[in-house]
Amino acid sequence: MADDKKALTTGFGMPVDNDLNSATAGPKGPALIQDVHLIEKLAHFDRERIPERVVHAKGAGAYGYFEVTHDVTKYTRAKFLSQIGKRTEVFLRFSTVGGEKGSADAERDPRGFAVKFYTEEGNYDMVGNNTPVFFIRDPLKFPDFIHTQKRHPATNLKDPDMFWDFLSLTPESIHQVTILFSDRGTPRTYRHMNGYSSHTFMWYNKKGEYFWVKLHFKTEQGVQNFTGEEAERMRSTDPDHATRDLHEAIARGDHPSWRLEVQIMTPAQAKDYRFDPFDITKVWPHADFPPIEVGRLVLNRNPGNYFAEVEQAAFSPGNFVPGIGPSPDKMLQGRLFSYHDTHRHRLGPNYHLLPVNAPKATQVHSYQRDGSMRLDNNGGGSPNYWPNSFGGPAPDPEVAAPPIEVSGLAARHTYELGDVDFVQAGDLYRKVMTDQDHEHLIRNVASHLKNAQKRIQLLQTSHFYRADKKYGERVAQALGLSVDEVKRLAEASHA
Repeated sequence: MADDKKALTTGFGMPVDNDLNSATAGPKGPALIQDVHLIEKLAHFDRERIPERVVHAKGAGAYGYFEVTHDVTKYTRAKFLSQIGKRTEVFLRFSTVGGEKGSADAERDPRGFAVKFYTEEGNYDMVGNNTPVFFIRDPLKFPDFIHTQKRHPATNLKDPDMFWDFLSLTPESIHQVTILFSDRGTPRTYRHMNGYSSHTFMWYNKKGEYFWVKLHFKTEQGVQNFTGEEAERMRSTDPDHATRDLHEAIARGDHPSWRLEVQIMTPAQAKDYRFDPFDITKVWPHADFPPIEVGRLVLNRNPGNYFAEVEQAAFSPGNFVPGIGPSPDKMLQGRLFSYHDTHRHRLGPNYHLLPVNAPKATQVHSYQRDGSMRLDNNGGGSPNYWPNSFGGPAPDPEVAAPPIEVSGLAARHTYELGDVDFVQAGDLYRKVMTDQDHEHLIRNVASHLKNAQKRIQLLQTSHFYRADKKYGERVAQALGLSVDEVKRLAEASHA
């Protein structure tokens, strides 16, 4: 074989003489089990598919960098944010949320927006969505919510009754539902949408002072969305349009970028704020907490292999660095466990050693050992326990997050329901949306909700009415429901 050509080998390096014909007993077979190349090839093929993500199954990703443009050192000690002009390598994965891996990119669905920062203090993951809020605020509801967005256990079909039954019985979802059924529920491409942490997080500085923070990645391409009709056409003409668009834009040098802004709230402000600052179904109005600019994120390199770098990419909101930590947000607290747990199930206990997940700007020194697919030297002969007197890595008390005060009775506390869950959805409808936005929203809601049972339609429409009377009335009229009946339900719920 010529020197400039690579020889085909087995997985263990043995050259393969023929990759078109199995070893058989005579020209017509049967095949021989001694054909180790055939057995290896089939056995590996049988195991090529790792478990699909339960949510965010379909996605696209790219590499790039984050550059600090403004000084935020009075808020956080995180080294990757410590100096204007400092750059950190990143990997960003976009995704749809509810659909399977083969679903269309233009489905009406939130979009995942997960960023991995390869910092010198370890990997920091910002695992968010393209919406600033979420449907629920307690992690105990999450498995049930996702079940309703998937397929009916008997028919294996998407089921509008499941979808709307859960949402109508969970009024806290009204804000996210309003966003989802507006045109923001169908972004034109991944490049033309914002990304949000949604959750509140803690930033803390070297003095031990801490602040509550929300992150907003604002697209510099401008926000662009499909109408419902445009999204429907795209689903049939090119179900992979957003994946294709991202790859082709970067390949031609049209590098997408986002401006990172943060909202900052002091602990004192949080105590008296008019909304629960840790409720992920609520935003902090910009008039109360104006966003401040932090930096710029640019994507400039496509992955070389989708499976290795996108499918095996694993993000967790529990991946912090000194200067950034969690908040008391209940949903966040549940995610801190669940994300690492699902990656261990999907990829194995050593998924952090995969190149896309491993730190790039620092080394790992831990006492975790063994497990399937251990890809390094497994710590060699160094100690695998702490404390030890043999020079093993030691904790550094200097990087500890500041203490926060917690109190209360350990119990399953019911969240007090009231008008507060409808305020922001109503403000969004009245103060932000245009007449055209209203028209598209009502059409999108009605075209989906019409497939649910009438009693579910009535209850859900009463929630729209509580957010804004005209909102509820227009949905009722589009569905052919009695506005008076919707009004009575809304008033009964309010009482």
